[in-house]
Amino acid sequence: MSNGKVNEGLQKKKEGLPKEAFAIVGNPLDPQTWKLPHHTRAIFRALKGRLDIEKTVDWDRMPAATAALSPGGYRGQRVDATEEQITRAARHLASHYRKADKPVPETLTALAARRNVP
Repeated sequence: MSNGKVNEGLQKKKEGLPKEAFAIVGNPLDPQTWKLPHHTRAIFRALKGRLDIEKTVDWDRMPAATAALSPGGYRGQRVDATEEQITRAARHLASHYRKADKPVPETLTALAARRNVP
């Protein structure tokens, strides 16, 4: 088997995490487009059906991911993404807060409420 075929069979990762661990995935085949990691490596077990994915949320990373979506950004830097990607990511992160019975940050509530984004 050629190296190309071996590499095709390997799951792509960024920071040791699969695309499912990121709130924004521009191109599923290009880890450089994956942004806002918010799950632990336990997500691999969740993807195999061995663990509830909600138990893999990395709550230490959630405030930074939330801040990065806001107009003020995280440490002054807003995530480089389209408005549609930002809205979808806000809805995704807000759903984790709701499922964990945690208060949803106002930033996520405001961004998730945007209209015209499926």
